[in-house]
Amino acid sequence: MTTQLFSPFTIKNVTLKNRIVMSPMCMYSVDTEDGFVKPFHITHYESRAVGQAGLIMVESTSVTPEGRISPNDLGIWDEKHVEGLQKINQAVHVHGAKTAIQLGHAGRKAALKEEIFSPSAIAFNDKYQTPTEMTEEKIKETIHAFQQGARRAKEAGFDIIELHGAHGYLINQFLSPLTNKRTDHYGGSTENRYRFLSETIEAVKEVWDGALFVRISANEYDDNGNKMDDIIYFASEMKRQGVDLIDCSSGGVIPIGINTYPGYQVTYAEKVRQQANIATGAVGLITSGLQAEEILQNERADLIFIARAFLRNPYWPKQAADELGVDIESPVQYTRGWRS
Repeated sequence: MTTQLFSPFTIKNVTLKNRIVMSPMCMYSVDTEDGFVKPFHITHYESRAVGQAGLIMVESTSVTPEGRISPNDLGIWDEKHVEGLQKINQAVHVHGAKTAIQLGHAGRKAALKEEIFSPSAIAFNDKYQTPTEMTEEKIKETIHAFQQGARRAKEAGFDIIELHGAHGYLINQFLSPLTNKRTDHYGGSTENRYRFLSETIEAVKEVWDGALFVRISANEYDDNGNKMDDIIYFASEMKRQGVDLIDCSSGGVIPIGINTYPGYQVTYAEKVRQQANIATGAVGLITSGLQAEEILQNERADLIFIARAFLRNPYWPKQAADELGVDIESPVQYTRGWRS
């Protein structure tokens, strides 16, 4: 059987051996608040490469110390971080997988003791501190931090960079009218709210000529938040600027419960793909090979991002291949166990 899930996919200068992506998931495993890679990170990511994922995406990695989601997050704000990230790349590439890193900044959702920053001085909820509204100087400084993070990601050997513009973190805070109450040229209109991401993309492109993804929250689950027309505008602008793929998630902008069900975010990837004419990744309770294959065969997305299912089973691609009746190449060391 010929499948889409196990067919190669080329985006810009990178060819993935299949359409399966390990979605970025925070591991909260830095134990000294310094942002450095630990042995666990290498084992964690390499094991999913052994499991035959086409692309391994490293968790949200902060471009500034105050941009960490938690004190236990990976960092890329210092030259000294490059060495540990290189080790992840070396471990993953041996198994034929490509690598990506998600560059992030938590903004008002940084659970830290230090001063935190956001487009507007509005706390996420009563458990988070109120952020300091960013000055234009701070905005420029942060855009530069994203640029330097991209430069370090290139030095570390990543194949793809993803900017984290979803889940209510800093880029998303600029994009959303729920969190961006600014009256300068970074707030107000849809065009102005996009400006921070636009300038970040341009800054990153000055040091990075490889494939570039952006993760977005395509539904903010509030009538006063971004509508699909806004999302399509953002996506169209990203395509114009040279972004190669939009990773379509949802939520996280405000503290609200979400009704989740199998494939609950796939329609966002489908709409963005069709209306903005850009490649998309689908994520969100995709748990089986059959489900993933349907998404690809019906041209609803181009890549399948697997998150929690990969936490349960590092060899999820083998499970999916068995469901689809496909033989896939096994790691040499595991041939006896994977042989049909």
